[in-house]
Amino acid sequence: MNFSETIKLALSAIRAHKMRSFLTLLGMIIGVAAFMVVLSILQGFNNYVDEKIAGIGSKSFSISRFSFEDFQDSDKLAEAQRRNKDLTFEELEFVRENGDLIKLIGAKTRGNRMQVKRGSELIEDVQVEGVEPVVGEIESAEVQKGRYFSKVENDNAKRVVYIGADIEKTLFPRASALDKEIKVNGITYRVIGVAVAKGNIFGRSQDNFIQMPVRTYLKGKNRWSSLYFVATSYTDETFQDAVEQARTLMRIKRGLPFGEKDNFGIFTPDAITKMRDQVLGPVFIVIIVVPTIALVVGAIVIMNIMLVAVTERTKEIGIRKSLGARQSDIIKQFLAESATLATIGGIIGLILAELIGVVVSIYVLETAIPLWSIFLAIGVSAAVGIAAGLFPAWKAARIDPIEALRSD
Repeated sequence: MNFSETIKLALSAIRAHKMRSFLTLLGMIIGVAAFMVVLSILQGFNNYVDEKIAGIGSKSFSISRFSFEDFQDSDKLAEAQRRNKDLTFEELEFVRENGDLIKLIGAKTRGNRMQVKRGSELIEDVQVEGVEPVVGEIESAEVQKGRYFSKVENDNAKRVVYIGADIEKTLFPRASALDKEIKVNGITYRVIGVAVAKGNIFGRSQDNFIQMPVRTYLKGKNRWSSLYFVATSYTDETFQDAVEQARTLMRIKRGLPFGEKDNFGIFTPDAITKMRDQVLGPVFIVIIVVPTIALVVGAIVIMNIMLVAVTERTKEIGIRKSLGARQSDIIKQFLAESATLATIGGIIGLILAELIGVVVSIYVLETAIPLWSIFLAIGVSAAVGIAAGLFPAWKAARIDPIEALRSD
């Protein structure tokens, strides 16, 4: 038999027992779908992190009160809270004036959730933060309408705000928000700019935010909010030197002696990527182990069904052998059937994963299925099917044709 005839026989055998074939494939479908869904979510998250890093820029870094290491356990965090001081504007100016390798540097506050109101319209839990105007340039703020605030507005603590697209859509459903007034925690501000809509991530909107000049933000109730700095180097080649220069200047300003640990943290794109890989490493192991268990179960089910098929088709095997079919032909027939079964299961699993991915992309995070994983899933499915069919095929090939013809 040639290959096409073998596949035709396999498909006819599968069509003859549609329900049994489908139930046989459930393990394979679940295994492949689980693998592809988790992998697509991880890939989507990686793409999101990479996109955010690319948006901020490979030449950007931040200086904060705490470092990654300070969050390793509660004892280290408690020690860091005692040892690390809040960053100050004096430190910012010192770094800005002396950092000749640092192109831009600006201050931001840790955002707080606040209430925003216009007339009878009210939005709870809006992310509000104070930002120096230069941060808009550092972080490549995308302005849809209006503008970002200026240095003069920041220096004079003007009550102006730059808002996310969701704020405009909710508070100004039929008009532009530009030059209109809104209230943030009861204080009136004028809208001077609206950001480009970015959509949702993990079910939360990226457009539900308000930024205002940092000097404005720190007046009144927010005066105790902590600062952190964001900065850029002139070129990719001088990036590490700029980071080390910022570290040195911060240590000088804080009077840290040689050999003493930093009492602040510096975050770079490489450090963020490394942390992501450390967090997702165990998850990647899970996406290998869980589908593998489902695939093993699926392989066992396929083997059992193929053994049943051998028993049911003993007379057919005897007739084929009596007409000249060789043992290799019988083996090919049953291996093709089990491999086809498993491959169909893999394809159905891929389709199911794609449908789930569409739902996840709409409500949680934009997913992405790597092209290589599609071929891997189909290849593994076929390999599992062949492995599961080896014993039944061998058993079928060894049936004595005379005894087979006598069977009922």
